[in-house]
Amino acid sequence: MILRQFLRASPVAASYLFGCGGRAAGAVVDPVDDIGAYLRMAEETGMRIRYVIDTHLHADHVSAGRELAEAAGASYVLFAEANAAFPFHGVRDGDVLELGNVTIHVLHTPGHTPEHISLPVTDRTRTDEPWFVLTGHTLMVGDLGRTELAANAEDGARVLFRSVQRLKALPDYLEALPGAYSGSVCGRSLSGKPSSTIGFEKRHNKAFRIEDEEAFVRAMAADLPPPPAQAAEIRAVNSGFKEAAE
Repeated sequence: MILRQFLRASPVAASYLFGCGGRAAGAVVDPVDDIGAYLRMAEETGMRIRYVIDTHLHADHVSAGRELAEAAGASYVLFAEANAAFPFHGVRDGDVLELGNVTIHVLHTPGHTPEHISLPVTDRTRTDEPWFVLTGHTLMVGDLGRTELAANAEDGARVLFRSVQRLKALPDYLEALPGAYSGSVCGRSLSGKPSSTIGFEKRHNKAFRIEDEEAFVRAMAADLPPPPAQAAEIRAVNSGFKEAAE
């Protein structure tokens, strides 16, 4: 298994290159900004990028996913029911993407946005159990993703509550690798530490700990920070319904 984390400060975002070194097969998740960084790292680690995956249609930054997929000759992946104006490789809950000895499992975890997916990843040279889960903006270190960017806050929170139960059912030891960290406008109490475990977040993440649905909805709808600037326009760009500003 090869895994590299890319941390961006403006916009605040975390993205990932990982895959099977033995089979030279890799994937990139939630790329942003200069695609050259991912192409260079893939070359340095001896991997061909086969999949470029966006966990969701972002509202806080313009994705580099389609550009990177075209440059790398890779498939651009979104949840199958994502509302997008361009062709993409659609995946559904329970699907598996193969990267040699590495497998990517698809969990549909809506709430932050309707099309959001999380990705438990397994290295079969070590075990058939997942090693880490890429959680995008559903579960971040210290908080959960805001729920009003693609729905109203209460409806989004009810959907997110069900997604949270699925993430809580994952093994406690599993590393949680989010798509954002402190400074992102997509959460409220985010840590500057850009990784955690499911078990640690179950014990110390206030929003993730809430077991009652009504209490959860109230908490997620309260004290919302200002939304990302031009959030609707950015989602429209990422979904292909609007051209990016020059």
